[in-house]
Amino acid sequence: MAIKKQYLKSKPVCKVTFTVPAKEAAQVAVVGDFNNWSPKGSVLKKLKNGTFKGTFELPMENSYEFRYLIDDQYTNDAEADRYQWNDYAGVENAVLDI
Repeated sequence: MAIKKQYLKSKPVCKVTFTVPAKEAAQVAVVGDFNNWSPKGSVLKKLKNGTFKGTFELPMENSYEFRYLIDDQYTNDAEADRYQWNDYAGVENAVLDI
């Protein structure tokens, strides 16, 4: 898994590209604070090599909890900036600091 951040000079957003190697998966979405934990509109595109990839513009100077939803199974990104306990979910979520 990989996270790439590209800060824009023209506006206060960061383009964040999520890359998830999941050849056997049918669908991968990234869900988090930035989309109300809804996979709708955050499904990653499956590439020919079996990797899923998607880019999102997120407002800067924020921290976002997120997880991947791979075929209805939640998982964290090993390359997240940090992890934070979430009482509602009862698990640690990955955190993205922008």
